[in-house]
Amino acid sequence: MKKIRLLFQGDSITDAGRDRSDIHNLGHGYPKFVAEMLKAEYPDIEFEFMNTGISGNRAESLKARWDTDAIALQPDVISILIGVNDTWHMDASGNWMPEDYFESCYRYILSEIKEKTNAKIIMLEQFLLFVPRGSVHPAEFRTDLDRKIQITRKLAREFADVFVPLDGLFAAACVGNPPEKWAADGVHPTEDGAKFIAKHYVRAFKKLGF
Repeated sequence: MKKIRLLFQGDSITDAGRDRSDIHNLGHGYPKFVAEMLKAEYPDIEFEFMNTGISGNRAESLKARWDTDAIALQPDVISILIGVNDTWHMDASGNWMPEDYFESCYRYILSEIKEKTNAKIIMLEQFLLFVPRGSVHPAEFRTDLDRKIQITRKLAREFADVFVPLDGLFAAACVGNPPEKWAADGVHPTEDGAKFIAKHYVRAFKKLGF
């Protein structure tokens, strides 16, 4: 039976309340649903699912812990969803993180994967849904986020084996559905939102040809 080690990396959207003492605990977010869907889709593959997402992380946070929480694990597939905190955490001061710094941190972790592993790379785009009430962001949040999304897309063209354009996918899903269905605060997915991410993740995974 073929074996695949798959690592989920990112911030709170990936962390999703996981037990950090157990790398195989996937939390209650999209990694949990991805695992369920992939096991059903590929009964002849033995998957080892690992989650090292940490709530509050930015691209620089991943860079700081990349050797131990990614490279040392030598996954066959690694997925990354990062970037919303690189805008959100700078919002209160209005002193946005420089785009070249965000790009350099993200580029570093992607380059390390290419140089030190044989892993396939799944990149997921950071996203923000417009929630009129109870939103975590002012209008300016989107202005900065859009610039960093363009950097993520550029890096995906250079490094990713497959890319999941979540910001665009969620924008389309909010036509005919209230955004709160997917993320009550515009950032953190509901169960429906997590399943939505998982569905598109699995579609992307199929393109890897396993």
